[in-house]
Amino acid sequence: NVEYILLNKQIAGRKNGGKEMKIWVDDVRTPPKGYKWCKTVNEAKWAINYAEEMFAKTKDSYYKLELVDIDHDAGQYASDGGDYIKLLDWLEETGRNYPIRIHSMNPVGVANMRLIIQKNNWREVR
Repeated sequence: NVEYILLNKQIAGRKNGGKEMKIWVDDVRTPPKGYKWCKTVNEAKWAINYAEEMFAKTKDSYYKLELVDIDHDAGQYASDGGDYIKLLDWLEETGRNYPIRIHSMNPVGVANMRLIIQKNNWREVR
């Protein structure tokens, strides 16, 4: 997939001053500076797996995942893994625990995502 290749180049060609990795999961809003933009659930899963693998190999703090900043509605990208709440389901199923920030405008979606975060005692960054 071309987007995954571009994301790989974006991650591999990092220039963020040695800071830890932040992932921005959203279909339309552009990420803040220093974030890696994932538009689909599957792309975000790939980025998380890649970061974990690279951190295990290199111990480079850049690959340590600091934050998953997530929307709820995936819009036209829902066909590649579902709405973004599915990423939280996957994190739960695989026993991962990363700080989560929700930036969705969907109040029902936010409430459902917060239930998953609270159930797993994850840290929500507000």
